[in-house]
Amino acid sequence: MKTLKKKINIKVEITKTGYSAYAEELPVYTTGKDLSTLKRNLIESLNYYYEDLGYVVADENLKIHIDLQQFFQHYKVLNSRFLAQKIGMNATLLSQYVRGRKKPSARQTEKILNGIKSIGRELADLQLV
Repeated sequence: MKTLKKKINIKVEITKTGYSAYAEELPVYTTGKDLSTLKRNLIESLNYYYEDLGYVVADENLKIHIDLQQFFQHYKVLNSRFLAQKIGMNATLLSQYVRGRKKPSARQTEKILNGIKSIGRELADLQLV
């Protein structure tokens, strides 16, 4: 078996019971109660799909996409005004992205994602007393 070299675009949707996902270019769909379960199920499903072709799919092959509006609806604890301030973006513009009134460019999306990851790292490093 050879390791698959390409990235597989995965669309993730947040549901009432967890997450659902599908590969954009392949007939592969799955669900999971949380993101780690979803990723395991995706890798298992993709390996089953690629089995006859002689390839093995790993976590590095997944390129996961989630809608910005769904992200903020689900993670209500993340305040868009706070994030806008953190990344140096106009709060009204970020709010329009979050509400789906405007679509961010690839550059703006990357800026938003980097800000979210930065906040995540800060939270992970906290020690509460």
